[in-house]
Amino acid sequence: MDQNIDSLLERAEGLAATRDFAHARQALQAAETLAPDDARAPLQLSYVESLDGRYRAAREAALRAHALRPRGDAVVQELVRRLRTFNEAGALRECMQRLPPLREVSIPLLLTFAAQLSYLNRQEEALALLDEAYRGDPDYPPTLASRGQVLTYLGRFDEAEADLMRCVRRAPELASAWWSLSRLRRQTPESNHVDAIRTQLSRPGRRAEDVALLAFALHKEFDDLGDVPAAWQALELGCRAKRSTLRYAASETRAVVDALFAAPTPAVAERDAEGPTPIFIVGMHRSGTTLLEQLLAGHPGVAALGELYDFTSRMREATDRHCRGVIDTTVVVRAGAVDFAQVGRGYLDGVAWRLEGATAFTDKLPTNFFHVGHICRALPHAKILHMRRDPMETCFSNLRELFSDANPHSYGQHELGDYHAQYRRLMAHWHARFPGRVLDVDYAGLTTHPDVEMRRVAAFCELEFTPAMLDPRGRDRGVATASAVQVREGVRARAEPKWRRYASWLEPLRTALQS
Repeated sequence: MDQNIDSLLERAEGLAATRDFAHARQALQAAETLAPDDARAPLQLSYVESLDGRYRAAREAALRAHALRPRGDAVVQELVRRLRTFNEAGALRECMQRLPPLREVSIPLLLTFAAQLSYLNRQEEALALLDEAYRGDPDYPPTLASRGQVLTYLGRFDEAEADLMRCVRRAPELASAWWSLSRLRRQTPESNHVDAIRTQLSRPGRRAEDVALLAFALHKEFDDLGDVPAAWQALELGCRAKRSTLRYAASETRAVVDALFAAPTPAVAERDAEGPTPIFIVGMHRSGTTLLEQLLAGHPGVAALGELYDFTSRMREATDRHCRGVIDTTVVVRAGAVDFAQVGRGYLDGVAWRLEGATAFTDKLPTNFFHVGHICRALPHAKILHMRRDPMETCFSNLRELFSDANPHSYGQHELGDYHAQYRRLMAHWHARFPGRVLDVDYAGLTTHPDVEMRRVAAFCELEFTPAMLDPRGRDRGVATASAVQVREGVRARAEPKWRRYASWLEPLRTALQS
């Protein structure tokens, strides 16, 4: 029987690779019937349904696999990754509760659970698992790299650097560790990693993903050292490598924005004053959203939850559409038939476990700017803060930031400029359609006159202003964003924008933004 199951799974994988989803589905349904206690079939079916864009079926298949309580390490690892895809934090935590005592759990499984907890911004819980993995083998490079990253999110930079340095001594070929090291502090002529990173870049046969990590690390180090031409050369290399791994078409972003413009605007329900108040922080990445959230976290009644995909998940569920990114035109079109009151209830129920009595909470996924209209309808009492920053500063900061697989538009100047234009166009549209629902927060004002700007923000969010909202330093919450190091330095206004030193190479971006 096992051989039959394996054959069916292998056949389904081949069919899915050719996008024959109907026959792949049939093979996996047959496998489920043949071995109803084997979680591999529903797990593989979940992937097939996602590839076919069927969000509800994909989620249901993942939950069926969860209900089977699998125990093999490989299957459990696949399951927890899948549960994270659907933002099923409750099921993920149930999987953790099924684990034997941590000392009996394999290191790879500890690392998998730690990664998922870190994605949920539960950094202390992730660190507990990584500490156990470290006790099991203090020289295992993946543990050291993961632990260094989580310690960075927690602001424990000296400990993070010690782990990462131990990692690169053991496994100098591990590109992600060099990238993490470059970001931890400002490099100096006396202390930097330039030669070591160059050595790793020169290794033959490097994957594009590794070249991107090493080149972005080299850019950061040369930038710290003031060698602008070398920094730009490294940045160009990193952008080319990363872009080669991603699929992106500017026409798809424009099509989504056009569809949102064309969508009808039904009357928004009256505010429901009951329950905690969501505070959405939206805008371009690298526009100051993390800083604003950290300042709001100074209020005793505000839970700062970081970048959540909960609203994206609720819209995917409501429209039965699994897509890349937070939205596509199919989601927009199907949203016309969505019960937005149910979306709002599902969203609030999904985040309730995180709040711990807070009366308000922040959700700072920047790309929720695509969902502003949906948020207004689903959560009439939500507050929406829109971070605005100088376009050249924002776009250059995106260009020099290595994201995971998000923001595929950010590795080419023309694509980045075009994306920024669509973002500005859409935000103007939301202001016109939902007057008074969105407060623009100016990054320059926030960094030069934080007292004035934060009083405006507090009043808009119906919060009592407190002086603790003026300084993000000393917060003990994890910050799992690109600004994890920078935001710990407090509110600072730059004397000169970072992009000015690179102006001679940024003419395509400047032209794109002006046009």
